[in-house]
Amino acid sequence: MSDITIGYVNVFVSDYERAITFYRDTLGLEVNTADEDFGYASFNAGTITLGIAKANEAALLGRHTGIGFMVKDIHASYERLKDRGVTFDMPPTEQPWGGILALFKDPDGNVFYLDPGHL
Repeated sequence: MSDITIGYVNVFVSDYERAITFYRDTLGLEVNTADEDFGYASFNAGTITLGIAKANEAALLGRHTGIGFMVKDIHASYERLKDRGVTFDMPPTEQPWGGILALFKDPDGNVFYLDPGHL
């Protein structure tokens, strides 16, 4: 077993305040720390920390992150987030390997998974 673990994941954003509002108010993540001058905030996202960092280049924005947000009921979570204005590229869809995923975007176009996986 490796002694390396993932403690946090950072996502680059263009508008710091808009990102804080999205991750805190829309997704409902608890803010651990926020430093507007430094352009960084972190959120309690379960066993790891999700960080947002103000991007210096637009080229860093709008990418597929590969980050999954785990939920107990993907259909209920999908409807709740959709009602809050979250943009989904893919509704909950059964995958060839048997799981169900939905894909959504933050305000900068960064793509995330909604996944009922292990909960």
